Amino acid sequence: MSIGDILLIIIKFAGAVVVFIYGMKLMSEGLQKFAGNKMRSIMGHMTNSPLRGIITGAGVTAAIQSSTATTVMVVSFVNSGLLTLAGAIAVIMGANIGTTITSWIILLGLECSAEKFLLPLIVFAIALPLILFKGDKIKSISEFIIGFGILMVGLQFLQDVMPALCQSHTVLETLHMWSSWGLWSILLFIAIGVILTVLIQASSAVMAITLIMTANGWIGFDIAVAIIMGQNIGTTLTANIAARVGNTAGKKAARAHFVFNMVGTLLTLVVLYPELNLIAYLTQWVSGQATCFDYHSLTMATIPLAITIFHTFFNVINTIILTFFIPQFIKVVDWMVPASNEENEDEFRLRFISGGFTDIAELNIQAAQKEIESFSNHILRMFSFLPSLRTAKDDEEFNKTLDRIERYEGIADRMEMEISQFLTKTAAGDLSQEGSRRISSMLRIVDNLESIGDTIYQIAMTRKNKRETAVHFDQGLNDNLSHMTDLVQNALGVMNSNLNSEYSHIDLNAAYEAEHAINQYRDTLRSRHLDALKLGVYNFGVGNAYSSFYALYEKLGDYIINVSEAIDNSVKAAETLGDASPTKE
Repeated sequence: MSIGDILLIIIKFAGAVVVFIYGMKLMSEGLQKFAGNKMRSIMGHMTNSPLRGIITGAGVTAAIQSSTATTVMVVSFVNSGLLTLAGAIAVIMGANIGTTITSWIILLGLECSAEKFLLPLIVFAIALPLILFKGDKIKSISEFIIGFGILMVGLQFLQDVMPALCQSHTVLETLHMWSSWGLWSILLFIAIGVILTVLIQASSAVMAITLIMTANGWIGFDIAVAIIMGQNIGTTLTANIAARVGNTAGKKAARAHFVFNMVGTLLTLVVLYPELNLIAYLTQWVSGQATCFDYHSLTMATIPLAITIFHTFFNVINTIILTFFIPQFIKVVDWMVPASNEENEDEFRLRFISGGFTDIAELNIQAAQKEIESFSNHILRMFSFLPSLRTAKDDEEFNKTLDRIERYEGIADRMEMEISQFLTKTAAGDLSQEGSRRISSMLRIVDNLESIGDTIYQIAMTRKNKRETAVHFDQGLNDNLSHMTDLVQNALGVMNSNLNSEYSHIDLNAAYEAEHAINQYRDTLRSRHLDALKLGVYNFGVGNAYSSFYALYEKLGDYIINVSEAIDNSVKAAETLGDASPTKE
C-alpha cells in the first residue's frame, strides 16, 4: 500500500467521522429546540434527591443525545448555587446512563446497514415534507429526523472505509501485538480510548469506531471493553474545561464527574473477567444461542451487541453502587478543589455562562437568560449603595462607598460585554425563529442594564461633586430626593421581578405605573425648582446640583422601562410571526 493510498484512506475516515458527528449534532439540536427551556426547568426542579437527580440526568441526556450539554448545564447550575454538589453528582451519574442510548442507536445502524442508503433515503423522504410546513416545533422534529439520517450515512461511510485498513498488515499486526499483553493490554487500550475521545471530542464516534472494529474482527471483546471504559473517562474532559473559568463549586462538580467515571472503571477492572463472562452469557441468551459463561465463546457477529450491553451494564451498575457513596465523593472533590477565600460579590464573576459555550444554541439562550437575571441583581445592589453616600459621616466612609460603586460599575461594563459577546456567538448558530427574536430582546436588555449602571455611577459622581464644592441641601430637598429614590427603587424591583419570571408572565402594567410615577414626580420637582429659582429660595449652585439629581433619577426610569418593554416584545414576537411591537424609548 502506497503512501498516497494511506492518505486517501485517512481522509475518507476523517470525512466519515465528521459526517457521523454532524448527524449526531443535528439530532441533539433538533430535540433541544423542540424542548425549548423545559430541559433546564426539569433540571432545576427535580434534583432534590439522589434518585430524582439520576432520573433527571438520564432523561435529559437521553432526550437531547448529548452528555456534554448535560454536564455543562450541571456546572453552570452549581456555579450559580441552584444545584448542590450532591445533586450535581446524582445528575452526572444519570447522564452516564442516558448516554448509553446512543450506543443502542449506533448498534441499530450497524444491524440495518444491508441496504446501504435505503434507510437514509426513506428518512429524508419523510423529513422533506415536514420542512415545508411552518412552525419551529415541526422544523425541529424534521431536523432531528434529518440528523438521524445523516448519522446513518456517516455510520455507513465508516463501515465502508475502515475495512480498507485491513490491507495494511502493519496495522493488524500492531493491534494483535498490543492485544496480547493481558492486563497491560487492557490498561493500554483504556488510555487509547481516553486519547481518542479527547481528540475527537465525541464519545459516540469512538463508540461507533469500536463497534466497527469488532465487527471486522480487528480487536476482541475485552479490548473493545477497555476502549469503552477509556471513552467514559475521556468524555469528562469537557466538563472540566467548562469549569475552568467557573467558581469553586463548579470546579468541584466537574471533578466529581471525573472521579465518578474513574472509580467506576477501577471497580470494573477488579471484576473485569467475571463481568465479561456474564455479559457474554447475557448476549448469547438474548441472541437465542447456546449460552456459555466464557467471553471467548462470543462470535464476531455478536460482539457488537455484547459491547452495547456492557456499556449499559457498566454505567447502570456503577451508578447503583456508587450512589451510596455520594458523601464520600463530596469529601474527595473538596480535597481536590480547596475553597477559595477570594470569591465574593464585589468581584467580577459570571455565574451561568462561565460554564462554557455548548454546541446547542437553545441551551445557551437559557444560560444567558439566567446570567441576565444575575446582572439585574447586581444592578439593584449597586443602586442600594447610593443612600450611604448622603448619610456618610466622614470622607473615609464616603470614599469607601464611592469606590464600591465604581467597582460595581466596572463589573457591570464587563458583564454587558461578556453576555453580549456570548449572545452574538449564539446568534450565529442554528436557532429557531423564537430563539433569534429572544436574543435580539436580550441584547437590548443587557444594553439598558449597563446604562442603568452608568447612570447610577453618574449620580454617585454628582454626589461627590456636591460634597467637594460644599453644596448643602435643606431637609426639604433631601426628602424630595429620598422620595424619588424610593420611586426608582420600586421601578427596579418591578423590572427585576419581570426578569426573574418566565418572560410570558411579566407585569408590564406595573412597570408602566412605576415609570409614570417617576415622570410625574420629576415634573412636580422641576416645577417647584423653577419657582424656587425665581423666588431666590436657594442659589444657582444648589439649584444646579438638585436638578441634576432628579434628572438622572428620571433617566434611570427610562432605562428601566426599556428592559420590561424588551421582555414584552420578546413575548409578543414568540406569540406571532409578525414584527415586534414598537417600544417606548
